[in-house]
Amino acid sequence: MLEFIEVSKRFGALAAIDAVTLAVPRGAFVALVGESGSGKSTLLKTANRLIKPDAGRVLIGGADVREADAPELRRRIGYVFQSIGLFPHMDVARNIGIGPRLEGKPLGDERIAELLALVGLTPEHAHRMPDALSGGQRQRVGVARALAGEPELLLMDEPFGALDPVTRDALGRQVRALHDRLGLTTVMVTHDMAEALLLADRVVVMAAGRIVADEEPRALLAGAGGEIAQALVAVPRAQSEALAKLGG
Repeated sequence: MLEFIEVSKRFGALAAIDAVTLAVPRGAFVALVGESGSGKSTLLKTANRLIKPDAGRVLIGGADVREADAPELRRRIGYVFQSIGLFPHMDVARNIGIGPRLEGKPLGDERIAELLALVGLTPEHAHRMPDALSGGQRQRVGVARALAGEPELLLMDEPFGALDPVTRDALGRQVRALHDRLGLTTVMVTHDMAEALLLADRVVVMAAGRIVADEEPRALLAGAGGEIAQALVAVPRAQSEALAKLGG
């Protein structure tokens, strides 16, 4: 569904992405994990042409994204990011439906209500303004907006990073359930290894612009992936052990 072939991107002297090759099969849920500056968000943004790579190719469904019409390409992709980006002067319904409306295919009230229900909101939220919503509710609207065009591919860039732990956990599990229910292909950038292990089918670890590990969660927990990956796994493992001692 999504393939990066020898993709590189530099910002001055910094190699943000260094000859990355990665294939994401249709229907997979892949987490890109790494410390800040590892290149994971830059790599994700080459998929919808928010960033143009200096070298290499990015394919969606076998077609090079450079040769696709940008609006048509982005219709195939749902994009969720941490800052949410809701338009403050538009109510929830207009925010959700902005993509289809710009294409001349406005969504009806029934479809808006259906999208709200998918993310755990009610039809009554449709006419609320963004500043009347909690952070978790705004991010749910962001997910609904990403799904409004019925995309094949869902890209998420630190989607839950600004949320409190309870909301983050609930929304993460809901997104995973939507991935399964709608048959999506999902790539999620996160710095939280526990989140990656719990939600993804595959965890791809990046460091200094390169992929240093690509493993299933169970393999990572069993010690696979190398030193950098295991350093990330060690954090939730140590937290779990500390909590167990507190309760013991």
